[in-house]
Amino acid sequence: MATVEKDANTELIKGIWRDNPVFVQVLGMCPMLAVTNSAVNALTMGAATLFVLVASSFIVSLLRKVIPKTVRLSCYIIIIATFVTIADFTLQAFVPLVHKELGAFVPLIVANCMILGRQEAFASRNTPKLAVFDALGMALGFMLALLSLGCIREILGSGSLFGFSLFGENFEPWVVMLLPPGGFITLGFLLLFFNWLKFRKEQSGSTVKPPGNNAAEAK
Repeated sequence: MATVEKDANTELIKGIWRDNPVFVQVLGMCPMLAVTNSAVNALTMGAATLFVLVASSFIVSLLRKVIPKTVRLSCYIIIIATFVTIADFTLQAFVPLVHKELGAFVPLIVANCMILGRQEAFASRNTPKLAVFDALGMALGFMLALLSLGCIREILGSGSLFGFSLFGENFEPWVVMLLPPGGFITLGFLLLFFNWLKFRKEQSGSTVKPPGNNAAEAK
């Protein structure tokens, strides 16, 4: 039982940081650049993706021994599309203004390579519990990336965060941050930052000598 719990926690943490789908695997770039002009849009897209990924991973894992291998991808897409439709109608009913701003990108969650990839690589090969934890970690990592981009672009492009003004009337917004070039620029700097962190970690790891070397050198 302890091993299962440890594996579940490992799968959860993996997607949030070590194997982050955006900053490490560079997946799901379309919504990252298209809907992150505000923190609200980023959070809404992240929540919708989380729901779809977790729910579809649970169902795929539950049916992994029933789904024929020859039609597995078609079955995964049908399962994903079902939950995307639920998320789309729910957003349209409860937050119509945000749904209108997101436009076609909510239905396009079905084409997100991250979601289909997790079904093929993990959910179809593991128990429902591990599949849910893996999906939750990946979805939270994706939401973290969306929020990071959305908050930076809204703060610099509008001088606000979640619609609340931060700098007053004298602030001169960087309009470019709300346009597509602003998304590319911000994402580029975030990817640079995470690659720098990875490089620093690898460098610090390579400078640590394995135990026993000092004794060997002394001889």
